[in-house]
Amino acid sequence: MYRSHPLSASLRSIRHRPYFRSVLYGCLLIASVYVLYSFVNPTYPISTYSSFSWADPFSGDLAESYSPVDETPADVWRGRAKSVKLAFLHGYHGYERYAQPHDEIRPLSNDFIDNFNGWGVTMYDSLDTMLLMGLENEYNRAMPFIEKTVFTLPDGEFAPFFETVIRYLGGLLSAYALRKDDLLLRRADELAEKLDHVFATPSGFPLFGVNPNGNVVGPEIGILAEIASLQMEYTALAKFTGKKRWWDRANAVIKALDKAELNKTGGMFPIRWNLTSAQPFDTHLSVGAQADSTHEYLLKQYLLTAKVDKANLIMYLRATTHIITELLFLSPKRHLLYVTDTTFSTNEHRGRPSHTFEHLSCFLPGLLALGAHTLPLDDLASLGIDLNDLGNESMFGISGEGYKLLAGYNLKSLHMWAAEGLAQTCWLSYADMPTGLGPDEMLMHTAGDDRWGETVDGFKDGGGYLWMDAIEKWKASGARGAPPGVGDKTPVIYTETERLRGSGRARDYSIRKSGYLLRPETLESLYILWRTTGNNKWRDRGWEIFESIERHTKTPSGYASLRTVEVLPAVKDDDMPSYFFAETLKYLYLMFIDTDPIPLDKWVLNTEAHPLPVIEWSQAEKDTFHIP
Repeated sequence: MYRSHPLSASLRSIRHRPYFRSVLYGCLLIASVYVLYSFVNPTYPISTYSSFSWADPFSGDLAESYSPVDETPADVWRGRAKSVKLAFLHGYHGYERYAQPHDEIRPLSNDFIDNFNGWGVTMYDSLDTMLLMGLENEYNRAMPFIEKTVFTLPDGEFAPFFETVIRYLGGLLSAYALRKDDLLLRRADELAEKLDHVFATPSGFPLFGVNPNGNVVGPEIGILAEIASLQMEYTALAKFTGKKRWWDRANAVIKALDKAELNKTGGMFPIRWNLTSAQPFDTHLSVGAQADSTHEYLLKQYLLTAKVDKANLIMYLRATTHIITELLFLSPKRHLLYVTDTTFSTNEHRGRPSHTFEHLSCFLPGLLALGAHTLPLDDLASLGIDLNDLGNESMFGISGEGYKLLAGYNLKSLHMWAAEGLAQTCWLSYADMPTGLGPDEMLMHTAGDDRWGETVDGFKDGGGYLWMDAIEKWKASGARGAPPGVGDKTPVIYTETERLRGSGRARDYSIRKSGYLLRPETLESLYILWRTTGNNKWRDRGWEIFESIERHTKTPSGYASLRTVEVLPAVKDDDMPSYFFAETLKYLYLMFIDTDPIPLDKWVLNTEAHPLPVIEWSQAEKDTFHIP
């Protein structure tokens, strides 16, 4: 049947034409050498999509070589930093003109909104960014408003404690640390006094909200990020004012976390907590919404206290051990490394992963890089710490196996691999979009069709391919090439037809929440990776994101969130959060200037990017505060 096919006839004719036969054999030889060389030298720039289906696709990352855009002259980077400063001025001047002293501007309607107490949150969130950028005029115009703010609310309204602490209190303390204006410290102390009623719980954890008149509100079951993201701010306030009561507020939270029963969650803090007993209420684990800043503050509180608060260090090591062994997964085609949340973990069974990847979780690569940069993770014995002593199967059941597993690795290298792989995925979520800006939430595809994995003893363990399983196979096969999930990859931008039909399959994820809310987390990680590795690719990617912000979110009076990142022209929303000034533009500016004015070994940024100086307690302070 096939002999009559035109191709068959052409092939038969080659037998009688020696010249063409030689050419054919030569091409086959070249192709064979190419394939052989690809296996011998995995770092050769082969596309990640060409993984051979009959080989283990996760045994090592077939990374594409990254060619940095840089050799960019220093004066070009200074010009880029100036562009970010001009962006800040554009947005802040719009706020001054149309919204001050209210909380935030609506950048499409030029209206205002009071969504964080009505005390002018944009001003408070912007103070330290102004000082770092040298914007004295804007700072001086804000100070009379700061001085005259009346920290009151109508009866029946409540200030959300978490947001008020990280934005208002954090902004005041950071600006005070940079400028040493006593007015700022006095206002911070007054604000803390107004909020203090919120600690009316047996555990010392704060309730959700407080009216400065003394009324409080909140359920008995609290959310992790809302009850345990005050330690840095209250420690700094205690240091600056000399008042023991503020240290007691921070220390009560630290002690409660340290004593919590975490046998079902591998030593990691779940989202929901009983505010009376100070014990976990569920086993839902996440580094995204409702949990992110607490995990962040474990490392940062240790660094803020000049590396003497060992309890926070141990809690950080336990949290990251569980994250690395049970919350990190690889996608099947592009080998995208991602972190997700899990539920229903027990001593006998690992939690079920949702395979949801949040933009909020993109702070994690920066945190891991900061830890690898500042901690002796490759020599924990120098701190008197043995990873095997922090967790085992008798303490945490099946999750305790992870401690023994990681003890066999150079922990510093492992944390950096995770940081770089996660940051790569966060950046790709931007680069894959026609707007160049990342969606708020994605659902990652998993290997095979069995989303929930195998049934063991009647219980379905979570599916997906764990990153550490891939790392173990890569290690056993000789650790050739980049570690799984770490190599650079090419963006995949769907055509409009592929988007509308849902026919695109190359990305390894689908979008669940397509909006871009001017969020800072990806830029935060790019900034920290740039400062800790010196690799220009992170800086270059930051610039690409800034160009997309300028191109698609700018309005005549500011910058606007996008309703979706998937279409052009971009559809804007009437919203410009205060964190755009506190975090997004600050990280960009710090990424592009030559010398960092807040070096990572001398300053620690709170979860709203407000820098606080490293604290060293005097003996008199230790005696007064009862610090060992």
